[in-house]
Order: sequence, then structure tokens, then C-alpha cells
Amino acid sequence: MTLRLIFTSAQAAMMLFLLSGNVAAQTPSTGSAPAYPTKPIRVVLPFAPGGTSDGLARIIGPKLGEGLGQSLVIDNRPGAGGNIAAEIVARSAADGYTLYMGSAVLTTSKSLYSKLPFDPVRDFAPITHLATGPYFLVVHPSVPAKTVSELVAHAKAKPGGLNYSSPGVGVPAHLAAELFKSRAGINMVHVAYKGGGPAGLAVLAGETQVFFGTGASALPHVKAGRLRALAVTGLQRSALAPELPTLDESGFRGFNITTWDSFVAPAGTPRAVIARIHAETVKVLRMPEIRGLINNIGYEPTGTTPEELAEFLRTESAILAKVIKDANIRVD
Repeated sequence: MTLRLIFTSAQAAMMLFLLSGNVAAQTPSTGSAPAYPTKPIRVVLPFAPGGTSDGLARIIGPKLGEGLGQSLVIDNRPGAGGNIAAEIVARSAADGYTLYMGSAVLTTSKSLYSKLPFDPVRDFAPITHLATGPYFLVVHPSVPAKTVSELVAHAKAKPGGLNYSSPGVGVPAHLAAELFKSRAGINMVHVAYKGGGPAGLAVLAGETQVFFGTGASALPHVKAGRLRALAVTGLQRSALAPELPTLDESGFRGFNITTWDSFVAPAGTPRAVIARIHAETVKVLRMPEIRGLINNIGYEPTGTTPEELAEFLRTESAILAKVIKDANIRVD
């Protein structure tokens, strides 16, 4: 006698469900990476609070955090020309939870240091160029100069009699001043500080007399009459102070050292994570209200692709390497 098992359609469906669950339980799961991000993201800055980089980070940080679904924690780590902050990020896990925001280390360190605890090219993955802007050449009111040519004449009459402050050795503001010195044939004494904020305070106090400052660190004091602005370093006049000539217009043809910031991550960060950070950052930079705030600190939002940032870093490194070599700037 043959025993037949007869299943209703409902019983058959239940049997398939149970069998598939049993197979799944016995088959190793390939799984998938957890959604990014699942915890706060640390953004390491190489400067003290108060400068343009810090201001930019705090402008875009809240909106970027909203887009990513996690808060951004700003971690100011000034010192050693930005190398302290860069080393922290280079040694961090390549998981997208630690980012470096800055500029100089990525383009000048190889020319300034004979030994570095990281490689500015190999150890970082470009994400996006954030924003750029000119430096403002400003002087303390005690300096009897209202134009660039008058400043040059005054400096030549008092060799070594003027001090200029910078956010640190080898940063673009320092290189802008050294290039200006070289092109003008003058001698000014360099005094380095840990960030644009302290460097700006030094010229306000009269500890230094000349400063190549960002819009955030210089222009409020210019408008208040505590500093006098003479020119800007970009090839185009700044919308924040269109009355100021460029150094290019002032007889220093082709003078074009600017300030800028970018996002990079530790090398090896997954491409999907890089793409997510890039996409959300560009969205923020395109928001009209964010663009307005960035413009107010003297920056113009950019938002490049990772590939465009990589090319920019290569080109900028070559330009600044020549300035460093010509000025014989070494840190060690």
C-alpha cells in the first residue's frame, strides 16, 4: 500500500518557508556593511579656534551632520604647521569617522620637512575641495602706509623694523608674506603663531605690524578701524572689499597665493564612504544660506570631485615648493 502525502497550498507554502529558514540558518551569511555613518564623525583641524578654517567648519558642520544623520565633532589640534592634526588622521582607522580639514600640510610638508611621520599623498584619500579665498594684506595703524608702494618704501627705510605674524611656519599665509618680501626686496621679521586667530590678535595688539590675514581674521578689524587693509593676494578683487586692489594690480604681477580648505580621509577609506561624504558636503555647499555665510568670511564655496581635488593638490604642491625653495624655508 502506497502512502501519499497530500499538501494543501497553504501547507506547501508553510513547508517552503520553514525549509528556507533552515537553509539560511545553516548557510554562512555574506552579510553587508552597516550603513554609514552610525556614530559621530570627528573633523580634525590643524588650527586654533577663531580662524577661517575653524569658521568654515562650524558653518558647514551642522548641516552636513543633518545630511549624514550624525553630528560632526570639531577637534582643533594646532601646532607643528598642521602636522599634529594630519598625523592624527593619517593614523586613524580608515572608516570615515575621522576626517582632516585643512590645506597647507597636504601641499607643503614634503618641501618643509626632511622627515614626516606620514606621507601627505599616500596616507590620505581626497574627498572634496571646500572653499577658497584671498589673503588680505593688513597693517597696524602705527604703520604710516596707505598703499602697497608706501609699505614697501617704509620697510626699505627701516630694514628689519617691521614684524609680520602668520598662523605658522610654512602655511600659505607665511609663504604669501615671504613671496611678498622677496618680490618687494624688503626685510620683515617673521613671528609664527598657532592659528590665524592668535596671529590676527598679535597685529591688533601691535606685537606685529603686518599680517596676511583671511577675511574672517582681518576684515572685521579693518571695518572697525583697528587695522588698515592695503591689498588682496588673489588675481581678482574680493567682493567683501572691492575697493582694495590686488597685489597683481599693485605691481606684483601674477601674485596669487590664496587660502583654501578641503576634506580628506585616511587612505583606504571605502569608496562608498568617500562618495557619501562628498555628496552630502557638496549639497551643503550649494545651499544659498550656507554660501552666504561662507562668503561673509571671505571664502568662495567650491565643492570639487575627489579626482579634481587630487589634481589641485598636485599643482599647488609644485607652486608652493618653488616659493619654499626660493625663500629657503626649512622647519628641520
